[in-house]
Amino acid sequence: MTKDIIYIDIEDDITAIIGKVKASREKIIALVPPKRIGALQSVVNLRLLKKKAEEIDKKIVLITNNQSLIALATNVKIPVAKNLQSKPEIAEIPALEIDEGDDVIDGAQLPVGELARTADSGPEQKSVEDAVETIDVEAEELTPLKSVNRFDTDDSYKSSKKSKPKVPDFSRFRKKLILGVVFGGLLTALLVWAMTIAPSAKIIITAKTTKAPVSLAVTLNGTNPTDITKGTIQTITKTLKKDISVDFTATGNKKLGDKSTGTMTLSNADSSDAIYIPAGSILSSGNYDFVTNSAVNVPGARIVSGHIVAGSVNVAVTAANIGADYNLPAGAYDSSISGITALGSAMSGGSSHDAIVVTADDIQKATEALKNVSTSDVKKQLTAEFVNGETVIGDSFIASYDTPVALPAVDSESVDGKAKLTSSVTFTIIGMAKSEIETYLKNAITKQITDSKSQRIYDDGVSKLILSGYQSSDTAKTINIATVGQIGPNIDMDAIKSQVKGLNYGSVQSLIEQIDGVDNVDIKFSYFWVTTVPNDTKKIEVQFILNND
Repeated sequence: MTKDIIYIDIEDDITAIIGKVKASREKIIALVPPKRIGALQSVVNLRLLKKKAEEIDKKIVLITNNQSLIALATNVKIPVAKNLQSKPEIAEIPALEIDEGDDVIDGAQLPVGELARTADSGPEQKSVEDAVETIDVEAEELTPLKSVNRFDTDDSYKSSKKSKPKVPDFSRFRKKLILGVVFGGLLTALLVWAMTIAPSAKIIITAKTTKAPVSLAVTLNGTNPTDITKGTIQTITKTLKKDISVDFTATGNKKLGDKSTGTMTLSNADSSDAIYIPAGSILSSGNYDFVTNSAVNVPGARIVSGHIVAGSVNVAVTAANIGADYNLPAGAYDSSISGITALGSAMSGGSSHDAIVVTADDIQKATEALKNVSTSDVKKQLTAEFVNGETVIGDSFIASYDTPVALPAVDSESVDGKAKLTSSVTFTIIGMAKSEIETYLKNAITKQITDSKSQRIYDDGVSKLILSGYQSSDTAKTINIATVGQIGPNIDMDAIKSQVKGLNYGSVQSLIEQIDGVDNVDIKFSYFWVTTVPNDTKKIEVQFILNND
C-alpha cells in the first residue's frame, strides 16, 4: 500500500496540519515534524489529530527520533517510526526504575517545611479526553483550552497525601551527564562523517554520436610501407606448399613388349674409300626392319694377291618394332646404303602382349580433377596463421600448380588399370594489419570533423570493415574498403570534475548540457542528505554513455 509523506513546518498550527492530512489522497500518511516540534508538543493536539484522521478513515505515523514526542505519541496510541524506511510501532512506556534505597528518600524523614511544599493543594484536573471533544476543528480559529485544576476531588487529594514523595538522587544525573557527553561525541563524529567523508557524486553523461561513412580503394603494396598520399597499404602474405594427388583410371589399349636385337656385319667391296654409316640406318629382311644402334665407318676394299678383299665392320642393331616375329635367324639383309652389304646374326629377345596404358586424354582429365580438389581446409589453415588481428582478404587466396606427374606415364602400362596424378601446389593469401587499416580510416574520418576541439573520433569502424572488389594483375593488386565510423563530443573527464565541484544538481546539468552532442546529464549522490558535488575530485566519478546514431 502506498503512503503519503507530509513535512510539517515550524509555523504550522494544528488546524493547518489537520488540513494537510485531509487533503492527502493516501490512506497512510507519514508526518515528518521539524526539529522544533511546534504544534505537536501538546498531547491535546495529538489526540485531536488522531481523532480527525480516524474520522476520515486514515492512519497517521510520526517520523521522529525526539524522545519527548515519542512519549506523547505513545500516550495517544499514535505509531512512531525513526525514519521513512523503518517499521512504525507504538513505543512502550518504560517503567520507572528505582534503586534499592539510594535514589529514593522517605518522605517521613523530611523536615516539616519540605513536606509542606510537597503537599497537594487542589482538586484534580479535568479529563483531557473531555477537553478534546469540545474543540471545534472546523472553526477558523481554535479556542485555547483552559487549564483546569486536576485536584478537584477530595478522594484524589487524600490518595495523594497517602503516597510518600520520592526525591531522585543526583548520582543519576551524573550518569546521564556522562551518557550525554558520550552521545554528543558520537553525534559529532557522525556529523563529520556525514558532511565530509560520506559525500560523493556520480555524474552520468549520455551523449550521441553521428555516423562517419568511409569508402575508398587502396593498392596492396606488399612489404612496402603504407603511404596514404599514394593510396598504398602494406600487406602480409602467408604461403603454404603442398602436394595434391588424384587417382584416375587408364583407358588406353596398346601392344607392349620388347624389340629383338642382334649384330650385323657391314661390308664394302665396291670402293677403296671408307663409307660412313650413321646411327639409325635401316637394314631389312623382307618386311622386318632393323636399325643400327650407333654410327660406324666401313673400311674401303683392298686388293690382296690379285683378289679384292672387302672392308667390313660389326654393328649392333635393334628391331624397328616389338614382337616375336623379329626373332629372325642369321642371314643376309638389304642395305639402304649404296655399296654396303649386310649379314646379320640370329635375332632374339622380341616379344609383345596387349596392355592397358595411360593416354594423354587421361592425363588432361586428371589435371582438371586435380584443380577441382577442395582447398578450403588449406585456406582455413593459412587464415589461422594471422594471429595479431589482421584483416584477411579472402578473395586473394590462390593456388599455383606445378606441372603434374603421372604414374604410370603416358603410354605406359597400368597393370590394374589404376593411375595417379600428383602436382606440387603453392597456396598464398593476403592480409592487412589492423594498425595499417586504422591509419587509413582515421585519416578519412578526421577529414569529416568540422571542429577538432569539440569533436573527436569514438569509433574508426575497423571492427565493421567490409572488403570488396579485389582485383589482381601482373602489375598491381587493389581492393575497396568500406565502413562507418562514429564522431561525438570531445569530453575531458578531468576537466568536468574540476568544473562541477561544489555545484548542485541543476547547475551541473546546465553546465554539461552546453557541450555539443550531450543528450542528458544525471547526478547520483551517495546519500539522501548530499545535495551538492563534493569539492574533492577523488570523490567525483564521471560515467560516459554513448548512444550511437
